[in-house]
Amino acid sequence: MAMFAWWGRVVVRARWAVLAAAAALVVVGSTWGAGVFGELTGGGFEDPASESSRTAQRVTAELGRQGADVIVLWSSDSATVDQPAFRDPVTRTVAGLRERSAVTSVTTWYDSPAPALVATDRRATYALIRLAGADDDARAEQFEALRPALDAPGLRTEVGGTVAFQHYANTQTTEDITRAETLSMPVLLVLLVLIFGGLVAATTPLLIGGLAILGAFVAVRLVNLVTDVSIFAINIITLIGLGMAVDYALFVVSRFREELAAGHDTGAAIRRTMATAGRTVLVSGLTVALALASLLIFPQAFLRSMGLGGVAAVLVAMLAALTVLPALLAVLGHRIDAVRVPLPWRRRARRGGPAAADAGGAWARIARSVMRRPVRYLVGVAVLLAVLATPFLRITFGGFDERVLPADAAPRVVAERIADEFPGGQVAPIDVLVSGAPADAARGLADRIAAVPGVTGVQVAAQRGGSTLLSVSYPGEPTGDVAQRVVRDLRDLPVPAGAELLVGGRPGADRDLLDSLGDRLPWMALLMAGATLLLLFLAFGSVVLPVKAVLMNLVSIGASFGVMVWIFQDGHLAGPLGFTPTGFIEPSNPILMLAVLFGLATDYEVFLLSRAREEWDRTGDNTGAVAAGLQHTGRIITAAALLLIIVVAGFTTGGMSYIKLIGVGMIVAIVVDATLVRALLVPATMRLLGRWNWWAPGPLARVYRRYGLRETDSEGPAAARAARQRENASVAE
Repeated sequence: MAMFAWWGRVVVRARWAVLAAAAALVVVGSTWGAGVFGELTGGGFEDPASESSRTAQRVTAELGRQGADVIVLWSSDSATVDQPAFRDPVTRTVAGLRERSAVTSVTTWYDSPAPALVATDRRATYALIRLAGADDDARAEQFEALRPALDAPGLRTEVGGTVAFQHYANTQTTEDITRAETLSMPVLLVLLVLIFGGLVAATTPLLIGGLAILGAFVAVRLVNLVTDVSIFAINIITLIGLGMAVDYALFVVSRFREELAAGHDTGAAIRRTMATAGRTVLVSGLTVALALASLLIFPQAFLRSMGLGGVAAVLVAMLAALTVLPALLAVLGHRIDAVRVPLPWRRRARRGGPAAADAGGAWARIARSVMRRPVRYLVGVAVLLAVLATPFLRITFGGFDERVLPADAAPRVVAERIADEFPGGQVAPIDVLVSGAPADAARGLADRIAAVPGVTGVQVAAQRGGSTLLSVSYPGEPTGDVAQRVVRDLRDLPVPAGAELLVGGRPGADRDLLDSLGDRLPWMALLMAGATLLLLFLAFGSVVLPVKAVLMNLVSIGASFGVMVWIFQDGHLAGPLGFTPTGFIEPSNPILMLAVLFGLATDYEVFLLSRAREEWDRTGDNTGAVAAGLQHTGRIITAAALLLIIVVAGFTTGGMSYIKLIGVGMIVAIVVDATLVRALLVPATMRLLGRWNWWAPGPLARVYRRYGLRETDSEGPAAARAARQRENASVAE
């Protein structure tokens, strides 16, 4: 306690300096920090060391850039591609494009009449455009300036391709974030007023939430000066930054008001709040940040950026709750309850008094009811969660495609029309680079590739010296089983002596993504579990509770994953949620959700167990400690969960289906964790474990007594300490 009580005194003395620093951060964050939107990169879904990435690099180095950056689809309801009404606007548009320095090549049916470039009804054709930019971001900037010049007068123009997809996804992501914040903030304020019963107290979590987001923007922009960060980091900054800040502020403000109600002055209330709730926020923040930091082990910039953004948001939210918030509370003092809103249930609670609430409050009654019949509750909840998790057993993984976009998004429309209306309909062939072999040897290898089961055609796409690029077609989707099997078979083909065969393209990239994620997933799980076990041991002095916490986290996450598969893979609720089911789940989404949900579940576990440990230190009564812990934190956990659901719900209204998936999965996990797990499963298991909850072997117990992050300044009354020592000794025997 000494350290955090000291910190409480420091913040009270330096409250105006702390608030001035916070104001400066707001200014910097809302100006320079907000400029992060224009600095971050797009894409980042590939492993730079994978075979597909090496294939793309080698193709560019040996043969020059291949493939199209932009696909422009022109169509007419009446004219065919042969008629002047169609041909003339297209040729004039193409001639203008070729004069632009940003365009290196344009391929059309009018220049090289390939059948694949004309629709079967001859009322549509598309052009393949290659841009001059050195990287994806440069080409995206060029595309934005070039887009108006792609329209052909009198024809319907739709633009797709990789660069158009990236541009649309980035734009949609920004719009989704703005919409989510616009929808969630007013609802959050109303709910906070209902929770706190006063307008002043209700605004403090939102202030800390805004500070967390702006501070994370500054942190990520600083990181971006050193290494590339993906635009998708912004999603998790808004989601986690606002959610965690509201959680922590709710916990700190509730404890501060409780200490004021107990008769302490403002300074003492802040010191006691920091010594209890402050420690809880520290443990929770570090645990959530380390869970998100496990994403940094993946080579994909997308996941690493999500990890960086999440860690920045959580740490800024935690630091704001431990510095700016107590400084603000020191200024407000009892004015934290100003501008009260009359609520009938709060008047009834005040008439009962805190002692009555502790002894017989609703949450304590729930806990005691569970602990009177722990086996019955344990079995019932376990069966229900198992039913929810069952669909996860048949999860199917596949790479993302244009269907993650809204149905009317131009890049998706282009891809679907080419697949449906044009002969071949293949916009994502498998790229096979044969390097170090003469042209005749490459042709012989092409004949062997054509004989591979599932291959429907092989064409020479480019040839220079000893390098040949083969374009391999296949039936079905790039993410389908046939395409993945063909990729594996091609990589197993023997090659002539001295030659090298590399397989890439979108199907190869999908295969490499699955392999890369699968290789690192066990290490991610080990990092998350290890960090959680260590921090929870230091917080609660037990080796049992941390293990139980990890298992409880997996239970709630498993239920969420099962619902995710049932909805997004199987297609249930596709209409109301507004997405297109693909029959598979993009594998990086569950990994991202695992990190986020593991951190959030641990957050709620820390809230509950911190108060239970405090009561255990005070009384030595396990059943009473669990009941009192749930009574003190049940309302806060439920309120925090409801507020976080409001934050997440805004993301389910967005246009990107993978953002919807993360939002829905998080809502399910939060509901399950805050109700079934924390209110029922945790009390039942803690009742069955009894004194084992608080057990640690002698050497570790000494480590905890010396270095532990205990909630209180002592271990409780002497009788309680002696009782626990006897219990620990008997358990050890």
